[in-house]
Amino acid sequence: MSDIYVTGHRNPDTDSIVASMAYAQLRNALGDREYKAVRIGAINDETQRLLDHFGMEPPPYIKNMRTQIRDLDYDRTPALNNSVTVHLAWQTMAQGSINVVPIVNENGRLFGMLSAGDIASFDMQTLNENRIEDVPVFNLLSVLEGTLVNEYRLERDSISGEVYIALPLHYQDAALTSPTGILICGDQPEVVERAIASGASCVILCRADVRPEWARSEETVIISTPLSARMASRLVYHALPVARISKRSDILSFHLSDYLDDAKEIMLKSRFRSYPVLDENEQVVGTISRFHLLKPRRKQVVLVDHNEAAQSVPGLEQVDILEIIDHHRLADIQTGQPIKVRNEPVGSTNTIITGMYQEHGVVPPPKIAGLMAGAILSDTVMFKSPTCTRRDIAMAERLARFSGVSLEELGKELFSSGVSDGKSAEELFKTDYKQFHISGQNIGVSQITCADADHVLERQKEFQAVMKKEQKAKEYDLVILMITDVLREGSYLLYVGSDETIRQAFGVEPENKQVFLPGVMSRKKQIIPMLTALWG
Repeated sequence: MSDIYVTGHRNPDTDSIVASMAYAQLRNALGDREYKAVRIGAINDETQRLLDHFGMEPPPYIKNMRTQIRDLDYDRTPALNNSVTVHLAWQTMAQGSINVVPIVNENGRLFGMLSAGDIASFDMQTLNENRIEDVPVFNLLSVLEGTLVNEYRLERDSISGEVYIALPLHYQDAALTSPTGILICGDQPEVVERAIASGASCVILCRADVRPEWARSEETVIISTPLSARMASRLVYHALPVARISKRSDILSFHLSDYLDDAKEIMLKSRFRSYPVLDENEQVVGTISRFHLLKPRRKQVVLVDHNEAAQSVPGLEQVDILEIIDHHRLADIQTGQPIKVRNEPVGSTNTIITGMYQEHGVVPPPKIAGLMAGAILSDTVMFKSPTCTRRDIAMAERLARFSGVSLEELGKELFSSGVSDGKSAEELFKTDYKQFHISGQNIGVSQITCADADHVLERQKEFQAVMKKEQKAKEYDLVILMITDVLREGSYLLYVGSDETIRQAFGVEPENKQVFLPGVMSRKKQIIPMLTALWG
């Protein structure tokens, strides 16, 4: 089974990151399947401080959720080393009912491709060419199921020459006098002795008695096989290493990380029936054909802390959403089948997930409990946000007891540190940024929460330049930056757009594209509802 990804929204805040980690931890603890927390944006400073406090690593970053080759049920075709025999390759194909096998070199990387058609073409060629070159003795012994008669005297590791069959009543003397001849015979001692005396390259004894003196031969390879002469005459050609006949040029391959849409385009322009699949280390892991593209296995995702397509992962239309856990308004995400949706009017997604731990009788590990407590503090702005409920406070206190932390001290640690001066205005603006579509109006709202708004306001010109750029690029009607001051219990709004919109929505007089809104701490419960009431 593939992983089920648990992800928060783009430009994730602390609640979003921790919710994905906490929910994946819960489901894995219940033994359902392998749930994996991921993120679709950068970790902000506040979240990093919280993770560092508890010694936890952030979830891995993923760029999008588009269907990849790794999501397909591609064939786990065995990859054969380029030194194996043609005979072994043919047996592998026959036993596995496959037409193409990848050929790899010593380190497992792609060497070439071998098809049943390649072997058939080679067989037809051998009907007119009865010569073989540099065939390893080991290979011959393998395909002929033979034993080496003169094993202790022989110094030759490979053989070359023209292949002859010595029939009981008629054979070609050239096979017996040529020092490079390869003679296949039955129980014909006089023929064998003449071939050894003339220095023949190899004698293959088919269902024949072996004389002791033949073991003393130093030049001629003497192999005894239980196979018939007819069978041996065909198998000697199949003793060649597959490297000799496999296709090596113009091979198209795909990596597990390649996207399905891109693979389709390439396959439509090519004529091959099968393509090798490589992992991140260039190792061959299987093969893929057009058949596998018909019913791709879509990624499965649980969305936390959001339910709006514009805030979710790119490629969302190519995934199966299994569940949504959120505390925001219902938005525009659509699914192809019924799913579980848990949406509660609380101040933090982690409050909901704590309740789910409680319902299942699972106590979160101390570090996870500490992260969840910190996330609730973050999203409720230390319980000062109007989104905060009694349930948020109760759950945070319970989590604090599990983790052995002080909510007051943890909150001070989260908000006391100032906004990083080392980051650009654009980086700070995009850290907690969301897009909204309200009654035909498109807006973007970013929020920076801090304990010293004056320090952030010193960069107002930088922020407004970024906001103007964003408005022009996305054709937004309004772009807002909320600078929420925890100590002043209010937010400064910097904006790009209509002064009249700000004046009517918030009942204040703007000055230099800036206003202060006392008591306003929440984007979702105070800013967005006021704009919705104006435009609705």
